[in-house]
Amino acid sequence: MCPKEIKYRPTNLKDILIEMKDTSELMLDLAYSAMVYDDEDIAEEVLRLEDKMDTYYYHINMAAMLSTRRIDEAEEMTGVLQVASSAEKISNAAGDIAKIVLMDMGIPLELKIALREAEETIVSATVNENSPMAGYTLRDLELETETGMWVIAIRRLNDWIYDPDHDTRIRADDVVFARGHDEGVPLFVELATTTQFIPRTLKHERMLNDLDNAVDIIVDMKNMAELSVGLAYSALLFDNSDIAEEVRALESEMDDMKSDLQHWVLETAKHVSDVSQLKGLLQLANSSEVISDAAYDIADVVLRDIELHPIITIAIRGSDEVIMRMEVEGCSPIIGKAFGELKLGTETGVHIMAVRRNGRWVYSPGGRTKIEDGDILIGRGTRSGEETLIEMCACQIRKDS
Repeated sequence: MCPKEIKYRPTNLKDILIEMKDTSELMLDLAYSAMVYDDEDIAEEVLRLEDKMDTYYYHINMAAMLSTRRIDEAEEMTGVLQVASSAEKISNAAGDIAKIVLMDMGIPLELKIALREAEETIVSATVNENSPMAGYTLRDLELETETGMWVIAIRRLNDWIYDPDHDTRIRADDVVFARGHDEGVPLFVELATTTQFIPRTLKHERMLNDLDNAVDIIVDMKNMAELSVGLAYSALLFDNSDIAEEVRALESEMDDMKSDLQHWVLETAKHVSDVSQLKGLLQLANSSEVISDAAYDIADVVLRDIELHPIITIAIRGSDEVIMRMEVEGCSPIIGKAFGELKLGTETGVHIMAVRRNGRWVYSPGGRTKIEDGDILIGRGTRSGEETLIEMCACQIRKDS
């Protein structure tokens, strides 16, 4: 098959960088959805978006070359191209995850269940005709702040709506895919289906020994890869070398985890008749490492003290999923409360990636972690979620004045 010809067209550098960031992150969500739910249609769409990313990458390189005339401009543009290259690597990794479904690689059911129950998970639900969601737009529903879930795709009969915007209207019988905190799953499913959410327990024959160990490693690698990407963009947005250094440390830890999984696969292969059962695990592990490496490339822009082009921070703030930084003041009502008690994920739709406290960082804070005066929260979510979080954390005196 001959490679597709790409024709150059004048492009706004900021807009295309936003598209590359949003598309690569959407592809990851869709790829994991396809793998968890064995959905070939979603997997095919991921590969279509991968072709789209190739086009974006071509255009951003052309636009970058045409926009520089002086050495200092070229130096600033290297950071833009490094971020764009990393976004493309993330999209390639998402394509490899989608191929697990299309090539029918072996993925143990335990892993799919574990990914559905992860702290940040993906869920699907069919909208009942009597659902409060039916007939309303996503802007009307404000699902991010009502349930903590963010709609990433909608299947309507034989058509798909990917990355829906606030004007997208939900209809009865739509199959809605959403991403968010695990605590929001029951709220979202019950809102869509109008029936009580009952977690499913699947009985199945365990085919591999000591599979729990491998599943734990894979789930940790997925979570760590996604955390690395979020922190890498945070490091860029706030030009923070401490966060960038943590991305470097996570990348090193990811290498160790991949090595542990490879060792497990080699040991397990001795005891199974069909080693194809293990191919999917290796593909997932490789993809997670590629994502982590790409995140480190993004953070490297900060670590090497490359002059940041203003377009980078504008693009990060202008994307669908925004990264936010908020300092908790001593008069805030959330002081002394644990994250589990506050349920920020379901109340605001914002996922807190890290907390800076007394000069040190706490990453992926647990439910028992209590908020202290002066904490700096780094989170990701929607703009409406950011506004709700600010309101929730504002000093009572200031709110009443």
